[in-house]
Amino acid sequence: MLNPVRGRRGMAAAPHALASQSALAVLREGGNAVEAMIAAAATIAVVYPHMNSIGGDSFWLVHAPGQSPRAIDACGAAAHLASRDWYGAQSITQAIPFRGGVAANTVAGTLSGWQMAFEHAQSLGGRMPLSRLLEDAVWYARQGVPVTRSQHLNTASKRAALESQPGFAQVFLPQGRVPEIGERFVQPALAATLERIAQAGIADFYQGDLARSMALELEAAGSPLRLDDLGSHRAQMRDPLVLEHSRGRVFNFPPPTQGLVSLIILAILDRLGIERLDPLGADYVHCAVEATKLAFGIRDRHITDPRHMDVEAQSLLAPALLDQLAARVDPGHAAGWGQGKGPADTIWMGVIDGEGRAVSFIQSIYHEFGSGVVLPSSGVTWQNRGCSFSLDAAARNALLPGRKPFHTLNPAMALLADGRTMVYGNMGGDGQPQTQSAVFTRTVVFGMDPQRAISAPRWLLGRTWGQATDSLKLESRFAPDVVAELRRRGHEVEVLNDFDETVGHAQAVLRDAQGNFEGGADPRSDGSVAAF
Repeated sequence: MLNPVRGRRGMAAAPHALASQSALAVLREGGNAVEAMIAAAATIAVVYPHMNSIGGDSFWLVHAPGQSPRAIDACGAAAHLASRDWYGAQSITQAIPFRGGVAANTVAGTLSGWQMAFEHAQSLGGRMPLSRLLEDAVWYARQGVPVTRSQHLNTASKRAALESQPGFAQVFLPQGRVPEIGERFVQPALAATLERIAQAGIADFYQGDLARSMALELEAAGSPLRLDDLGSHRAQMRDPLVLEHSRGRVFNFPPPTQGLVSLIILAILDRLGIERLDPLGADYVHCAVEATKLAFGIRDRHITDPRHMDVEAQSLLAPALLDQLAARVDPGHAAGWGQGKGPADTIWMGVIDGEGRAVSFIQSIYHEFGSGVVLPSSGVTWQNRGCSFSLDAAARNALLPGRKPFHTLNPAMALLADGRTMVYGNMGGDGQPQTQSAVFTRTVVFGMDPQRAISAPRWLLGRTWGQATDSLKLESRFAPDVVAELRRRGHEVEVLNDFDETVGHAQAVLRDAQGNFEGGADPRSDGSVAAF
């Protein structure tokens, strides 16, 4: 069994070991948690390119002792040309395609989040220049990194859909083939872009020469994005959602993300008294799955760009409403439900420094390799988050120019009553709130160490990246009698591999009241926990 990583002065967790090491290096040099996360974010964008990119979106939860947690919203909005009429003129009337320029219809917000985080880091005493924080990423892009198994398999499985997209083959299919596991993978154009950003500043991505170059290449690829869309984008500092849990206060990101879903699931499980259950048993999984269905129902009725919501998201965490939801869980029978929201390729990372400053961070391009469009001059892979918009004017997430898309992304943080601070999260579409519920409850309610909680067999209801069915998926390490009992209660069960990437890549970092650290990384990923 894997033991948790422990430390005293700082800790970082990421789904690729080089990203956690980049964060740790900054902490060792005296940087704070926010600075360390910028370094990790830059590195992960290079070394895990099928999962995220600087051409995507990001969301941050940041906490400093004595201050209320803050949320950085670095989500890009739909292009001003992105309307039903624009798509109709191209004979696209039913759904926005997943790939190509027509899918690259929202601004990439993630770098604006780095900028806001950089400014916030300085307010917390940070002194590191941006050039230092991007140093590792520039090196890895120029000199190369070994291809991971995850990148190899995703490139091979998605090649048919992506190799004809603008710029994709030149970067991700060198010499016209899928790079082998362990082969050196270089991205010289991206290295030059990151180096330029380090020297000229992040504003160049939205308003400078880099922005002008990208806008021209996006238009040439068939995207509705234009220079004005990039130039008008700004990240926002917001208040996170908060759940008053019996074990402390739990925070997550407000709309347009599904952070509300993760908190509702935890609230229902708290009310169901799961501490008396076996954390690997059928009763526990059944309660979690039924809570998920109820939370998804709230999500699908309400969550969208907050400017288009008719209810305040925090009001949906009112204790009376949560009591009503918990009362609807039938302990013996599975309720019916609709369909999931579909795939999402994402990374989650966490950092806590020796002063207790904590960051929970998530960065994404939506599907594997996003839209598949790789801009030739900059090497930036552009997201396809906007394909989640509906072309039905009456839909909850109908496409409108300037509207933010619905996000499955949701970084989590908890300030526990016993004095511990916990940052945790994972990738995986509909699986994100479900794995968060597993990691949180197994760690906080059942007392597992974070590594054991993450490594334990997991479940997933619905679709996520690489999956098209809405069944209840269980890793094969669940006992046969657990699988049989869940089927008896009416769940449509599908058995996965023993450590299956389908259920996502989870990580967690905890710091207790005495300053001791404990963390876990997912064996399903290429990740690690780094501490000192």
